[in-house]
Order: sequence, then structure tokens, then C-alpha cells
Amino acid sequence: MGLRDDLERFREVGEKRREDLADFIQYGDLAGGKESIQIPVKIVSLPEFEYDQFDKGGIGQGDGDTPDVGQPVGQPQPQPGDDDGDDGEPGEEGSEHEYYEMDPEEFAQELDEELGLDLDPKGKTVVEEKEGPFTDMTRTGPDSTLDFERMFKEGLKRKLAMDFDEEFLREVCKVEGITPRAVFEWARGESLPVSMAWIEEAYSEVPDDERGTWASIEELEANVERESVQQKIRREGIKHVPFRREDERYRYPEIIEEKEKNVVVVNIRDVSGSMREKKRELVERTFTPLDWYLQGKYDNAEFVYIAHDAEAWAVERDDFFGIRSGGGTKISSAYELANELLEEYPWSDWNRYVFAAGDSENSSNDTGERVIPLMEEIDANLHAYVETQPSGNAINATHAEELERHFGTDADDVAVAYVNSKDDVTDAIYEILSTESEGDD
Repeated sequence: MGLRDDLERFREVGEKRREDLADFIQYGDLAGGKESIQIPVKIVSLPEFEYDQFDKGGIGQGDGDTPDVGQPVGQPQPQPGDDDGDDGEPGEEGSEHEYYEMDPEEFAQELDEELGLDLDPKGKTVVEEKEGPFTDMTRTGPDSTLDFERMFKEGLKRKLAMDFDEEFLREVCKVEGITPRAVFEWARGESLPVSMAWIEEAYSEVPDDERGTWASIEELEANVERESVQQKIRREGIKHVPFRREDERYRYPEIIEEKEKNVVVVNIRDVSGSMREKKRELVERTFTPLDWYLQGKYDNAEFVYIAHDAEAWAVERDDFFGIRSGGGTKISSAYELANELLEEYPWSDWNRYVFAAGDSENSSNDTGERVIPLMEEIDANLHAYVETQPSGNAINATHAEELERHFGTDADDVAVAYVNSKDDVTDAIYEILSTESEGDD
């Protein structure tokens, strides 16, 4: 009964790991690197054989004392002098199975399962041509690639179309009073592929004493069984199937263009005075899993980080989430810089994502007059804006609403998400990625 329970626990491990993933995105430490992510997992009890006090027989490895009920087999009992004191605080040392390490590709797969997504990234640049399945045909090639099945079918079709029971037709020539022309007319009515010349030759070869052997064709058919072409092939075998040079076809591989899936992700963050610590943390908690996800989905991923207040400048990732300035806010400055930097990543060769985040505060008329036109100008798989307002919306925090009014809520290349607390992070990521996955890359 205990082993069955343990097996049931094993079946739950997959579900628990995905639950752990969602918890990690919302509440975990996101300070992992790009190469791997360590996901804290709930401890799962592993199955063990335990000593049964009612079972006195069998082979064991005891140390001379009777083991305690429930003690795992092979585990020695505590001895006097063993260190079982309280040196150290609880939880100071973690065990090896408290974290599950996954690379970005596996993280992307797990997030797809957790959120019910299936983003299929598109390749942009042809990096090599490789051989695919042998589906194309040519008239020449090495013997090892000869399509014998096709050649046999062509020869078989020819035999079925051209062959006939010659012996039966020779018997027709022996019918009383029949002429070569009458034999030919009868053969045409039977759809036999025979020429007049063949019939005349066969008729002339009939011995005089055999002419009039049959009073009529009906009598002939009643006494002589006509052999079909199929029966003849079964009797003679395939050696009589006529193969011709023009039937030969040689397989060669289809040439497949292997496209490299390149992506550039532009992360834009408002660093003005209103973007305090809680808002910055929510941006990091949303953007970091998005970066991991896209890195796992694409062969080659590049990341660009832009900070802005009233002006914009490019920064390194390590500085991106911690910067805070005292200036005002002009979101269009970030999109102007993004448009300039994306010239290094032409749309014909790169998939593009532009993610921006802030508290929706922007200078007067900047959203409608500059940001929206720039978003429409910059070709991208997806534009997304994440609003963070943990204390509730400010009166002048209208940027996200203006984007929704202009692009609508059903746009397939623009997503707007609201993150007011850590509990909103997973829903925001789903909103962003599901918008792109339903769109046309």
C-alpha cells in the first residue's frame, strides 16, 4: 500500500513542478543567469522499504539490534554520541533536491505547458541547405537510389495494357468458316490489344486438318478456359514483365533550407522619479521570464535595454532594473532610440519584440502624437506595454489606456498588461505571449 502511494506521488511531480514554476515567477529570486534557472521545488518523499515488526525472517544487514518500526532499511539507528543537537538554525543548509535547474529551452517548454501556450518562432535567415527525405525523382542516378517499385508498376501497367492470351486467340482462328477479319472484329469487341497483322499470321499457321475444330466461338468458350493477364503473370512470374529504360526513376533528396530563428528583444523601462522600488521590482519580475522564454524559443537571441525619463539611453542588463532618475517622462524618446538601434537587426533577418514598462505616466500628448506612430512604424512580432501601479492609478497615468483605445484589445501585434502586484505577473506574461502566438509572424 505504501509503495502504491509513493508511485502516486511520483505522478504528481510534474504538476507540482509547474506549480513551482508559477510560484517562482511571482515570488522567487530572479537573480539567475542566462544559462540556467534554478526553480525551488516542493520536497517529494521518496519511496523506502521499512522494517515490519511482525516480519521476523528474511535477510537483513542489522548491526545487532532490532531496528525500530518504520526505520528505512539500510539506514543505521542513531548511536550514542551522534550529533543530533541543535547547532545551527533550521534551514541553514539546503539539500540537493530542493532546486530544479533548467536551461532557457526547458523553461520555455514548461511555461508553454503552464500557460497553455505554443509559440512557434519563425526562421528569418537561411544559414544552410540540407538534404531532406528522398522524395524527388530524376532519370539518372546511382543504382542504390533506383525506385524499383515505381519501375515495376510502370512495366506491370504496360503488360496489362498490351498482353493477351495468344493461345486462346489461335483457337479462335480454328472456328468453322471464320476469317481473319472476323477474328480481328471479335478481338476488338473483347478489348484485346492485337493487330490485324498478328491475326493474319496466326490464321495462316493453322494446319488444314484443324480448321473447323470449333463450330462456333460459343462452343470454344465452353470448352477452353481463357487465361487472364493476371493469371499469366502469376504463372510466369515477374521475369516476363517488360521493363524499359524510360521507366527508370532515381530518388534524390529534397533540398531543405534550414532557417535560423533569430530574435532581438528590446526592453524599455521608465526610470523617472515616479518609478519607485515596488514598480521597478514588478517590471523585473515580468520582463525577466519573458527574456528567458524567448531565449529558450530561438536559436540566436539578442537583448537591447533602454532606460528613459525625458530622454533615453542604452544600458547593460545589470543596470537596467536598478536605475532611477529624478527627471520627467517622455516615452517617445525610448521608441526613437529603439528605432535607431533596430537598424542593426533588419526585419527581413530578425524576429523583433519590443517590450516597454512604466507607470503609464507620460508627458502631455506624447502618447498620441509620437509613441503610437512610432509603434506603427517599427516592424515587430509584438509590441507590449506593461503598466505597474501597485498603489492604484495616478490621475495622469493614461498611457496604457490610450494604447488600448487606439489599437483595441484584439490586436494581434500589440498587447497591454497591468501588473499591480506579484499575483498579476503570470497573467500579464500570458496576455503578452498569447497575443503574439495568435498573431502572424
